[in-house]
Amino acid sequence: MTQPPTPAHSFTARLAADAPLAPLCTLELGGPARHLVVAESDAVVAEALRWARTEKLNVFILGGGSNVVIADRGFDGLVLRMAQRGVTVERTAERLLVTARAGEPWDTLVDSAVAERWAGIECLSGIPGTVGATPIQNVGAYGQEVAEIVAAVRVLDRTTLVERELTPTECSFAYRDSVFRRQPERFVILAVTFSLRPGAAPPLRYAELTRALSSAHAPGLADVRQTVLALRRSRSMVLDPSDENRRSVGSFFVNPILPERHANEIAASALAAGFVRDLQELPRFPAGPDRVKVPAARLIELAGFAKGLRRGHVGISSRHVLALVHHGGGTTTELVALGRDIRAAVAGRFGVNLEPEPRFIGFAAPDPLAA
Repeated sequence: MTQPPTPAHSFTARLAADAPLAPLCTLELGGPARHLVVAESDAVVAEALRWARTEKLNVFILGGGSNVVIADRGFDGLVLRMAQRGVTVERTAERLLVTARAGEPWDTLVDSAVAERWAGIECLSGIPGTVGATPIQNVGAYGQEVAEIVAAVRVLDRTTLVERELTPTECSFAYRDSVFRRQPERFVILAVTFSLRPGAAPPLRYAELTRALSSAHAPGLADVRQTVLALRRSRSMVLDPSDENRRSVGSFFVNPILPERHANEIAASALAAGFVRDLQELPRFPAGPDRVKVPAARLIELAGFAKGLRRGHVGISSRHVLALVHHGGGTTTELVALGRDIRAAVAGRFGVNLEPEPRFIGFAAPDPLAA
């Protein structure tokens, strides 16, 4: 059995054995970590990784727990919870370089930026989790995404335990993707630097947000933030202890980006089968040359799954069909089974294999949704 480090180690007091993970995740599901350490400094991160390497332990990096699904058996290794806080600001001729440490709550940073009239992240209001998690899946909403404003990401390279600063190009951002998501064992994100625009007007690129702001004359950053929060709240996408849909990871599946021909075939077949009355009921959005983005929520609905569906202790949010929810007292096995059925139904009806958005931790199979 792996023994905890000696008292000489600076992170000894933070190391816990058989630590429950469910309370640290928004789903409130999953088993314990064999070891858990809360890292309030970058030095603790490095020291914990060295110890885990010596003890031959797998390591999982945990932020706010809003985008992870933990297996019922837990994680047989070291969970490193990022808790470094702090924000610094550097002014340039045209921009502000705002550097936030990995454990800084994301929405606290957005709220501060809006209050200071620093444009660039206002449409990302209300997203739970920490700053360090945002580049991993290239967080985006309402026409903005993190890739547009990331200036640099400071990381600890887990192969060398040496700190590096990655450029946006090195981050290899794509739709809900990055080098951090594709190589989860390579880097630990320590801090992120964002390039924001002081005093700039908010860009309104998302039709739903533009419509919601139509009554506001020359809407400012604060108007955009409040409207985004209201829209997210209407879908139970803002953490609220009183919300029956609160135990979720937000969107469980990523909107698929398909060849335009495939998307058109899906729309035509849905029309011919009577699933929709006209093609506008299955919208498609440009996503590059000969590529379109199709709403995963619409595919799920057309495959026979409705808001408010309940199976035992889990189900689908009553406000957003993309959110799978835990109603309390359930298991991760139940949630995964529902996700698996949804994906199989969409694949069977439309030939689209939906990709899950959260990370799956502690499972025996790399893809627990596979049939």
